Amino acid sequence: MSSDRIRAVALSCLLTVGVLAPAAPALADDLPADPPVAAEPAPGELPAEPLPAEPLPAEPLPADPLPADPPVVDEPAPASGVAPTLAGRLAAVAGSKTMNYYPSGAGWSAMWTRFDAEQIDSDLARISALGADGVRIVVFPRVFGFPTPKPEYLDRLAAFVDIAARHDLAVKLTLFDWWSYYKLVRGSVDWAKAVIGPYADDPRVIAVEVKNEMSPEDVPAVRWARQIIPAIRDFAPTMPLTVSVDGHAGPDGLAELRDAFGDVTLDYYDYHFYGESEQALPDIVRARDSVAPEVMVIGETGLSTGVGSPGEQAAYLARVFRAAAVAGVRSVAPWTLTDFAQGAIPAGSMVSVTPSQYQFGLYRLDGTAKPAAAVVRNAWAATESYEDVLDLSFEQDNRDSPWRDNLPAAGVAEQTDEVAHDGRYSVRFSGTGRDPRGLPSLRISPVTPVRGGQSWSASAWARGENATGTTEITLSWFDERGRWIKQDKSARLPRGTTDWRQLTVTAVAPDDAAGVQLHLKSGDNAGSVWFDDVSLS
Repeated sequence: MSSDRIRAVALSCLLTVGVLAPAAPALADDLPADPPVAAEPAPGELPAEPLPAEPLPAEPLPADPLPADPPVVDEPAPASGVAPTLAGRLAAVAGSKTMNYYPSGAGWSAMWTRFDAEQIDSDLARISALGADGVRIVVFPRVFGFPTPKPEYLDRLAAFVDIAARHDLAVKLTLFDWWSYYKLVRGSVDWAKAVIGPYADDPRVIAVEVKNEMSPEDVPAVRWARQIIPAIRDFAPTMPLTVSVDGHAGPDGLAELRDAFGDVTLDYYDYHFYGESEQALPDIVRARDSVAPEVMVIGETGLSTGVGSPGEQAAYLARVFRAAAVAGVRSVAPWTLTDFAQGAIPAGSMVSVTPSQYQFGLYRLDGTAKPAAAVVRNAWAATESYEDVLDLSFEQDNRDSPWRDNLPAAGVAEQTDEVAHDGRYSVRFSGTGRDPRGLPSLRISPVTPVRGGQSWSASAWARGENATGTTEITLSWFDERGRWIKQDKSARLPRGTTDWRQLTVTAVAPDDAAGVQLHLKSGDNAGSVWFDDVSLS
């Protein structure tokens, strides 16, 4: 929004056509198959050399009994004294207000190797204060020990579940992340039984994701999952089981995963959304319909403030929550609570060397909240305040602005307090040119999803001083794939010096529209133009 914001020209070009894809958190198994390790493996980790091959049993698992159960910690009694049912747990999953969680100083597997109960207690208190009723955590065979988990790591998991319960947070467990030893079927079942067996009838744990972000094209992974899911059901029949799909795979990937599992059904489907929030509704609807009538939740979503401003992150989450509500999807889980400190993400993975991965948090490292924290709190309390999110009067700190510069090489808008239609601030274009693709502008998209046939209107107050060129506002329409359809324009601000005038545009969304952008444009302008007090409905 201001001239001192870092904006790459190449990125701005992508924004012009509305096809910027937000970076997603780490994909499953992004560690190399044989990561470099020290001569002595870290406690609980597997050695670098491949594990010994175990013959892959035919589907289903053989009828002969599994080996004796590995040692586990004492099984806790159900917190309520009443054993949960599958239907009850699924109902909790369908409406869960879940936060994805790692501590800011110990992400991924480091959460367990650097286990800090005091920090976890503080973080879960913050999660609860946001209005959450659940928390998702990930358990790693490499760290816990395989195929027999080490008692100290099982104790740490038990401690986490206890802490979560004290803050009225149910736990979702994700297993087998950073794992690709798919020939070890029986060992995988033994390990899963040791980890989740104690919680089979514990209502404090409401669901288990057997594998995070599995590709439906990964045949060994699918074959492995098809065998261990029925085995887990044998010892945890009331535990809802799922497998999420790669966060970049989209609705088609979710449908392909369902088809790949064949007659091995999942109890619910976990969809990770990192697409364009402006077209979130058709994406979520397609994903929901691809697995209907089974329950679908959005198990991860978010935008890194390493690739967008804090205001853009807030608007992104507001759009996803709103689109999910319109689609009837009642559970949306933000990724993640806090930003990660340098050194928090274990080395040897793509995550640790990707700067954007460190800044998905709703809170900064110093503990201060980004605007997205209020969006999540309000969404979970059903008290959304979308006009505040969009900053339509430009009164927020410009560093937190959700507005995006478009074609900034030809000119950018700057927040200023020199004049304002109302309040203290407005935005000003001065000395602008033009780009072969169009006029420089400032753009925003609504939180409310766009559907074909809707009537939309927008307005903005504008004033000029020695203005030249073209100053107008436009509505640009996009289809569900983010492709530009057309634009509708307002009347132009007269050239020269003018007092505040309201520019208005009203249009009906094209039948194939799924997104709209409001542009405040001023190009070929040797003078100055100010915009303020925008409306979009």
